[in-house]
This record gives sequence, structure tokens and C-alpha cells, in this order.
Amino acid sequence: MGDYPSPDMTEVELVDVLKALGDPVRLRIVHTLADGQPKPKTVDGWGLDLTKSTMSHHFRTLREAGLTRTIVHGRTHAIQLRRDELDDKFPGLIAAVLAES
Repeated sequence: MGDYPSPDMTEVELVDVLKALGDPVRLRIVHTLADGQPKPKTVDGWGLDLTKSTMSHHFRTLREAGLTRTIVHGRTHAIQLRRDELDDKFPGLIAAVLAES
């Protein structure tokens, strides 16, 4: 089982966050995560007609950009938006992105 490190928020750059949010699929994932609750990292339940490998790519891109964290409990993986940390670093950004799309 691999490790899923998220970057320290001091290393998260606005350009990387915006680049990750520029994809419509990743934007929909962020909308789904906006309630702050962890969601299972499965293909089902996201309302997207994508393969497991494509979903994994999008989840990884969001995590590496600093938008999400992966929570591992045994064999179960969940993804969660780092909303509070993002709001501290980039005040109003996530609210604006969610309001615009």
C-alpha cells in the first residue's frame, strides 16, 4: 500500500492550485468535497463516467496541488478537501471557485 503525502501548505503555490482547478472533472470533484466530509476514493458516487485509472489521476493531481488529502484506514481510502488550510492560505479562493461554477 502506497503512501499519499499532501504537500505542506507552506509549499502550495497558487498557480498549481489554479492549474488543478482548471480541469472540469477536478472542479466537480472539489464541488463534491466542498462540504468538508471525506468521500470514498471509488469510481462510484462522484457522478462521473470515468475509469478507475482516470479518477486516480484526478485525485492525485488534486492532492499534489495541495487541494486535498487522502485518508487511509486499512484498505479503505477517502479523499477530503483541505478547505480550512486553503482558506487560510488563499482567503476567498475556494468560495469564489465554488460560486462561479
